[in-house]
Amino acid sequence: MPNPKRRHSKQRGRLRRTHYKLKTKSLSKCTQCGKPKLPHRICPFCGYYKGKAQVIIISKEEKKKQREKKKTGK
Repeated sequence: MPNPKRRHSKQRGRLRRTHYKLKTKSLSKCTQCGKPKLPHRICPFCGYYKGKAQVIIISKEEKKKQREKKKTGK
């Protein structure tokens, strides 16, 4: 395999790396709660998609209460 004859300069490497940058995510507003969400995905805050409830979102406090009930119930 061919190998480079000389070392590439720092400038040449840096010029190549200028294209390695993060792109900002495009966000849209949820029609139900108005919070920002990724397009074509269920809202992580209310669980709605296209005006219909898809997932039931439970808060952390409610999850804790459910776990405590299971522990005491056994």
